Amino acid sequence: MKNSGLKSVLLSAAFLTSLGGGLSACTPTVKIEPSDKPIKIDLNVKIDQEVRVRLDKDVEELIADNPDLF
Repeated sequence: MKNSGLKSVLLSAAFLTSLGGGLSACTPTVKIEPSDKPIKIDLNVKIDQEVRVRLDKDVEELIADNPDLF
């Protein structure tokens, strides 16, 4: 009886060792290699800005009555 218990423990240990070794051999590897060509960033950006000012009638009248304000 004692011999079979020791045998199962050894078999379990051997199985776990081989399982751990097999899993560590399957680890993925990632290789990062720099490009031999320079990185080019093309910034063709057209910026148009349109400002619209809407004045109330009261403000328009105030400006018309007091042209020296501005």
